[in-house]
Amino acid sequence: MVAKQYTGSPEDADLRRADSLAREIFSDVANKWALLIIEGLGERTLRFSELRNEVEGISHKMLTQNLRMLERYGLVERRVHPTVPPRVEYTLTEPGRALRATVDGMCDWTHQYLGHIEAARRRFDV
Repeated sequence: MVAKQYTGSPEDADLRRADSLAREIFSDVANKWALLIIEGLGERTLRFSELRNEVEGISHKMLTQNLRMLERYGLVERRVHPTVPPRVEYTLTEPGRALRATVDGMCDWTHQYLGHIEAARRRFDV
């Protein structure tokens, strides 16, 4: 297998890597469950069952998968306490809280333009 040679500047290569990583992260994080988990955690620390109660309709499997993905990206911290049975808690990290602020901004945008969006959809769907 031959590796493709990159001939651009190191700065261009860094931008390409950052862009590629951003696309990967957005692809994973911009799903219904991940955003609801981020919102559900907010500024709190919750146990798995508490978080599952916060995110209405999520299955055990989907919560587990999304928490692992969020932890992999450093957005959620998982803390295991050495008790019997083990107590596991989840908290947003600083980058997770920053992402939550961004998501809140998107929600604010939706509320601000809801009437406009609904009117456009009605016109389009005629």
